[in-house]
Amino acid sequence: MHITPRETGWIEVICGSMFSGKTEELMRRLRLAQIAKQRVGIFKPKIDDRFASDAIVSHEGRRIPSVSIAEAREIRELAMPDGKAAFDVVGIDEVQFFGLEVVEICERLADSGLRVIVSGLDQDSRGVPFEPIPQLLAVAEFITKNLAVCMVCGNPANRSQRLVERESRVLVGAAESYEARCRKCFTLPDGEKRQRTLPLGQGK
Repeated sequence: MHITPRETGWIEVICGSMFSGKTEELMRRLRLAQIAKQRVGIFKPKIDDRFASDAIVSHEGRRIPSVSIAEAREIRELAMPDGKAAFDVVGIDEVQFFGLEVVEICERLADSGLRVIVSGLDQDSRGVPFEPIPQLLAVAEFITKNLAVCMVCGNPANRSQRLVERESRVLVGAAESYEARCRKCFTLPDGEKRQRTLPLGQGK
């Protein structure tokens, strides 16, 4: 078996909690592709303007230029204009903000021979699987799950603890709004029980 696929596209998923180094790993892979003189397209959701609108920026301050888009379909339009691949590699940060539509788009790009690398949260602030990451994990050839460090006890952390009260499932923020927690230290608002799953289609 080949270590990496040959003459075909594929999907790589980098997932984990906040502060687990997902974006750093995505940028590392994309920079290596650029060093190899591959055509690289990099996309991020327009909703995530925490650090820059024209770059993916890690919590450590490292950055790589990117294109901000509002809807997942724009990725396909930019990556496959006139049905021909404009890139060899496509990177997508914070993929959880694009909803289920992005799964089919990633599949189509990979089917067209592109290497597709995505990163995002696999659980929301209530510990519920965050679509579309579960679906992407199911179709990806390569999966990396990063762990952070629990800010309470120092254990390996795989959950994102929301520090501010907000009803919305989506809240773009950084250290002022979230911290990494382990299974033991993760908590929900008083009286709220954790949902284990969400019905298909309710991931936005």
